[in-house]
Amino acid sequence: MSHTKNPISEKQLAANRANAKKSTGPTSPAGKTRSSQNAIKHGFTASTFAVIRLEDIQEIAHLKQDLIAVYEPVNSQELFALERMALAQQAILRAARLEAGLFTVSMNDTMAANNRPFKPMTQDFIGDGDIEITRAQNRNFCMADGFAHQAKKSHIWTLFLRYQSQAERQYRRALEEFNRLKALRSELPAQDIPAPGPIQEDLLQELVPDEPIDPLQPEHNPRTYSPVSHPETTPGHAPPRQNPDASIIE
Repeated sequence: MSHTKNPISEKQLAANRANAKKSTGPTSPAGKTRSSQNAIKHGFTASTFAVIRLEDIQEIAHLKQDLIAVYEPVNSQELFALERMALAQQAILRAARLEAGLFTVSMNDTMAANNRPFKPMTQDFIGDGDIEITRAQNRNFCMADGFAHQAKKSHIWTLFLRYQSQAERQYRRALEEFNRLKALRSELPAQDIPAPGPIQEDLLQELVPDEPIDPLQPEHNPRTYSPVSHPETTPGHAPPRQNPDASIIE
């Protein structure tokens, strides 16, 4: 069964047109400014993305400010693309910190014994004193030894490389999105992007201190810390053998 719409009357059409003219948005400069900023009031709080006790609580805010100064966004969507770039940059820096931590763990595992004594270089390799082995070279050997041990017992380095690659991909995608939006500036409405205000770092540090309020560090506070006994320090267990060449490591 076909349904036909009743034709609108001239009187109703005139009324519709009159009503449409009554709401055309703000007309004053101040009202237009407020309206243009409605779309850019999305939540982006720098402290939300910081790792506690590891990263500067305003690191992401500084990255965002630098990007805004360079790319000069003209609407909320370009600003959002720059915020994505700032998050990706923070992830890239976080990956670099994680890499340094993993190599530190490698060195620590090599030198801490833990039922796995340090394996020195073979005599055939180092010779009988005819070549000089520096402290830095010896440290490199220890780090590589710990790295090899880590790679054998877990997939931590594979996961790290995935995280690092993902951070770099996210940065490239956000940059591509910004360039895509920039090419549409003639078609998209421009908005007033408010200039970043000063970052009140001192106030934030008071609210979220970097160090515990208690003057005692956790390991020195008997109420919150119970030391774990280690075989090398427990009575009845012989300490691990010390490698005479290990003294070269500081």
